[in-house]
Amino acid sequence: MKQRILVVEDNQPNRELLCDWLESEGFEAVCAENLEQCYAAFQSDAPHAVPLDVQLGREDGLSFAKWLRDRPGIPHIPVIAVTAQAMSTDHQRVMEAGCDACVLKPVNFKALGEQLERWLNHSAQFPPRQ
Repeated sequence: MKQRILVVEDNQPNRELLCDWLESEGFEAVCAENLEQCYAAFQSDAPHAVPLDVQLGREDGLSFAKWLRDRPGIPHIPVIAVTAQAMSTDHQRVMEAGCDACVLKPVNFKALGEQLERWLNHSAQFPPRQ
């Protein structure tokens, strides 16, 4: 069974590139271009991990990470922020929102792959939130 990865990215070329890369790596990629699609995709079949664009047009992608972490009973789903914001304060904000890792844009696919491997292998160790 392929692991389902929900890519949340508002930029179409970036979204397609991420989804194509994930599929070439053996994952099932599900794409969302905004938070509404993200929540809908999550409700229909929870993903194993979420690469999340921090700035989705006028929407704050980190609000999804906060929402996810506040859901009781949901197993830990790794959220990997994907952002062009490289300041240490940006990284701190990403982590405080509940993301597990941060990958800078333009996306370094090796780094993203390493984070996915790390968190997908470890996510089973986290109990559901109460």
